[in-house]
Amino acid sequence: MFRLQARLSSLCQSARTQLPDAARGNSLYGFKLPPGIACSSTQAQSQTKPDEKIRKLMVANRGEIAIRVFRACTEMNITTVAIYSEQDMMHMHRQKADESYLIGKGLPPVAAYLNIPEIIHVAKENGVDAIHPGYGFLSERDDFAQQVIDAGIKFIGPSPEVVRKMGDKVEARQAAIAAGVQVVPGTDGPVSSIEEARYFCEQYGLPVIFKAAYGGGGRGMRIVRSMEEVDENFRRATSEAEAAFGNGALFLEKFIERPRHIEVQILGDRGGNVVHLYERDCSVQRRHQKVVEIAPAPKLPRDIRDKMTADAVKLAQCVGYENAGTVEFLLDPSGQYYFIEVNARLQVEHTVTEEVTGIDLVQSQIKIAEGRLLPEMGLSQEDIELHGCAIQCRMTTEDPARGFQPDTGRIEVFRSGEGMGIRLDSALGFAGAIISPYYDSLLVKVIAKARDHPSAAAKMLRTLKEFRIRGVKTNIPFLLNVLQHEQFLSGVVDTYFIDENPQLFKFYPTQNRAQKLLYYLAQVMVNGPQTPLATDLQPSEVVPTVPQLPYEENQSRAPAPPKGWRDVLVKEGPEAFAKKVREHKGLLLMDTTFRDAHQSLLATRVRTFDLKRISPFVSQRFNNLYSLENWGGATFDVAMRFLHECPWERLEELRKLIPNVPFQMLLRGANAVGYTNYPDNVVYKFCDMAVKSGMDIFRIFDSLNYLPNIIVGMDAVGKAGGVIEAAISYTGDVSDPTKSKYNLDYYVDLSTELVKAGTHILSIKDMAGVLKPKAAKMLVGTLRDKFPDIPIHVHTHDTACAGVASMLAAAEAGADVVDVAVDSMSGLTSQPSMGAVVAALEGTDLQTGIHLSDVSDYSAYWEQTRNLYAPFECCKTLKSGNSDVYVNEIPGGQYTNLQFQAFSLGLADQFEEVKKMYAEANQLLGNIPKVTPSSKVVGDMAQFMVQNKLTKEMVEDRAEELSFPASVIEYFQGYLGVPPGGYPEPLRTKILKGKPGIQGRPGEALPPVDFDKLREELKEKHGHDVKEHDVISAALYPKVTDDFLEFRDKYGPVDTLGTRIFFVGPKVAQEMEVQIERGKTLSIKTLACGDLNKNGEREMFFELNGQLRSVKVKDEEAAKELHFHPKALKGVRGSVGAPMPGEVVDIKVKEGDKVEKGQPVLVLSAMKMEMVVTAPASGTVKSIAVEKKMKLEGDDLLMDIECD
Repeated sequence: MFRLQARLSSLCQSARTQLPDAARGNSLYGFKLPPGIACSSTQAQSQTKPDEKIRKLMVANRGEIAIRVFRACTEMNITTVAIYSEQDMMHMHRQKADESYLIGKGLPPVAAYLNIPEIIHVAKENGVDAIHPGYGFLSERDDFAQQVIDAGIKFIGPSPEVVRKMGDKVEARQAAIAAGVQVVPGTDGPVSSIEEARYFCEQYGLPVIFKAAYGGGGRGMRIVRSMEEVDENFRRATSEAEAAFGNGALFLEKFIERPRHIEVQILGDRGGNVVHLYERDCSVQRRHQKVVEIAPAPKLPRDIRDKMTADAVKLAQCVGYENAGTVEFLLDPSGQYYFIEVNARLQVEHTVTEEVTGIDLVQSQIKIAEGRLLPEMGLSQEDIELHGCAIQCRMTTEDPARGFQPDTGRIEVFRSGEGMGIRLDSALGFAGAIISPYYDSLLVKVIAKARDHPSAAAKMLRTLKEFRIRGVKTNIPFLLNVLQHEQFLSGVVDTYFIDENPQLFKFYPTQNRAQKLLYYLAQVMVNGPQTPLATDLQPSEVVPTVPQLPYEENQSRAPAPPKGWRDVLVKEGPEAFAKKVREHKGLLLMDTTFRDAHQSLLATRVRTFDLKRISPFVSQRFNNLYSLENWGGATFDVAMRFLHECPWERLEELRKLIPNVPFQMLLRGANAVGYTNYPDNVVYKFCDMAVKSGMDIFRIFDSLNYLPNIIVGMDAVGKAGGVIEAAISYTGDVSDPTKSKYNLDYYVDLSTELVKAGTHILSIKDMAGVLKPKAAKMLVGTLRDKFPDIPIHVHTHDTACAGVASMLAAAEAGADVVDVAVDSMSGLTSQPSMGAVVAALEGTDLQTGIHLSDVSDYSAYWEQTRNLYAPFECCKTLKSGNSDVYVNEIPGGQYTNLQFQAFSLGLADQFEEVKKMYAEANQLLGNIPKVTPSSKVVGDMAQFMVQNKLTKEMVEDRAEELSFPASVIEYFQGYLGVPPGGYPEPLRTKILKGKPGIQGRPGEALPPVDFDKLREELKEKHGHDVKEHDVISAALYPKVTDDFLEFRDKYGPVDTLGTRIFFVGPKVAQEMEVQIERGKTLSIKTLACGDLNKNGEREMFFELNGQLRSVKVKDEEAAKELHFHPKALKGVRGSVGAPMPGEVVDIKVKEGDKVEKGQPVLVLSAMKMEMVVTAPASGTVKSIAVEKKMKLEGDDLLMDIECD
């Protein structure tokens, strides 16, 4: 039969050559060709009269292909008609047509476009005289083509009979064999049972490929490489084929290894003419779906091209093919090619053929349907030429970092790439477009044309980099990797290319900073501050004025910073640095404004943003500071926990701005910057990273003066190359002979051990401000006599308002360095006034070399800046200094925090009692040095006693029956080390109630942290953009680091926002500028806040760089009254979430079932793609949160598994 048709086509061609008019059915000299000779038999039965102009055309499809056809029609002056489902009510293809009509009301989304009777009814009712099927949906359904024709409407495509034959892969194979075209070994007909599939696999051997018998596009396609995979893959392929094409029948073929996928574009007319438009290379595929297409196929030998295109034409002629189609081949490495199928429709990738041939395939389809012949259209084979190279990338809403899971939602930002040689075919390319889970994930087809393949690839690369799409994930990062791969640029890839190049899946995540910042602003405006505010005071609206620096004569830049003490350190090393400090004649100052001052006054809440603004001034005017304390202590975790910024980045950025002044940090010995003991390798790695990031001097202490803990820190700092400044934590009163526990001998002995251990500088850390002037003179004088060559550095707090006097006394007794804070950040629980010390020593041998006028300018900045932090202002509750600190010994850094805690616990009116009880608690615990974390233990005990109305005696008597705070129990267990003089007994025994205690140094017995394992865990949770310092942060503060990384990923660089905006958000109509990096500034204006929608969200409107932007934010207060499906818990292995939005197709387990890791538990379907969800761990199914056919959003909870 096929050979007869081929012969008939040959006769047709001969007749047309001799009688061109007759070939179109017209008489010539009285003769007329008999019926059936003017065209092949199948076409003679199926088409209406020739030369009828199409005036109104419907596209029975949606999306970009519908718009593509509409554009062709508009150029041909044809009225266009769209159909749309309920889900596509707002879709662009509906708006691009002259007329549009709803179909499938009440039907599922895909079923609407498969509703043949309604489509034809709408067409007839509205005077449509032609229907174009596009691709997908009904495009390869012969029954649809036949019903269109039976309704008296032209079908833009092959005849129903040809559609049927080519859609049936078995008949298509038979046709190819009849035409003499080589085919791949395969089944003779569709396979409908697992048994038949297993028989074929056993007969022909593996690998085998399952393919949908009635459709393509990768749907219903599975490769089977072992017999164990047959059953499951058969079921999945059948299910996908059924969902995509309405028929689950499969066709089986022997799988060709390492082929190139080459397809030939053909056009045929009703007169039997067939031409090819050369080939396309579609080898870049993922899961058998084409990702990138190229025309022509790069480096395809001419002889293979000629044979392949000739075979394509021969096959088309054999079956009497009319209209556009594609003949697909697999080309193996030896040069042998095999026919695989014919796509009897327009292909997604038809665009690249149009670009290199200059032929509009859609208009050609329409003209052929009107009855025109190819020669009349100027489409003789000799007239079709190739010009250059074209590449098409299918940009989809899929997340390549999550296995190309489809993403859905609202496109918040859409900015496309453009320029010479670029073509964009899309239907959803605009901000506000809704990506639903119901249809294909294709967003935009990007086509680049240039003279050759490398040039086209370069043009495509540039274009994709210009795209900015926010709101949904896209595969752009993956496409960029493909386009830059050497093998792709060489032009020769096979279908294994993606599978064999895992580096294609290594992505640099897009920053999306602007949109994330808008989301943060919207979140604050709708739901309030994202960091807890301690008081009801509001941040000032005044932007602090930075003191102006003089510029060099050319006025182009600020002068280079003058030389400072860090230049000495960098050039000569820690030992020489310490020696020169000791030799210095005047008094050196350390400025605590950047850390301890705001820890004491503003709850450690000062942001990097405000520190950076004043840093250049400090570098220029305070170059002779001994050091600038700006890191460590509470600033480390508070930065991540409350300010949502990275402490390491703070250190690195300040280092760039202040290169000449040494930085100093507070290191809690074996506790590093935490509140507990860590394995030694954590402390060593932390110190090493700190030095590399810009830290210079480490003040190392232990909260109990426990020497083994201090020595660990000293050794870690020494090995890292930092300056070791070992500290004695001062408590008691050496000037009072009645306080004998902490006398001069105690501190001299402790200092002697620190000097023996190799400290470069000796520090006295008076954390409570109880070092009276007389005591300062005695202690410093004694240590100076004992250690004449060691620099002495004294730190205090000004809680009792005697700090200046004490520091002057220490200086006169031989101290080399004392701590101060700039005037507007000094006093109360902070450090003594810088200006007061500078002024007091002017004209003396101890003068500081700092100008009082510079201090005044510096103080003016901080006076304004401090008002930005009003919500954390200690002056809300602390109005003056308090000399009772000499009794209660509360550290300055703890005083205000303790006061805020008392307020939050309802003890505001009992704070005086809390302070008195602090002293009682200290005695109960053994009269210990009080500094973080030991001070927290005392504070917790004090508040526990006040809350429960306990006295010291009551605690001692009832210790065995009381439930103490965890910090108190851990202290008595030995988690902080051993306190001076040991633990008080029998209180310790009573409190522990048999709990085990720690012997020796707490961190000594801890196993080392596996940093490589920790890094991989972080990458698994937070993606590949995990830096080395994030790993160290996670070792110190696991949950805080996780929360910070999640926050930063969600909201972007919030540290670039102004402080008032960061804390309380902008007002409506407020304008602001945000510099996200040097040379990149965002101009933002808030416009409006929308009403609450049915999902509990409000839409916030902004103007960003002059363009309208909007984001939707859930109103957390309003949402409490609405019901939402629960989300899977992040970081909890047994909490199984939906990997993509979609519908539950199958649930494979029930509650109580035991499951193994990797076992399939559920099947989801979205965008005609099925995904098997597997158990993340072995365990027992505790609960199932979904049902079959339930529609889900991404990360919705599927089930909870109780892990083994």
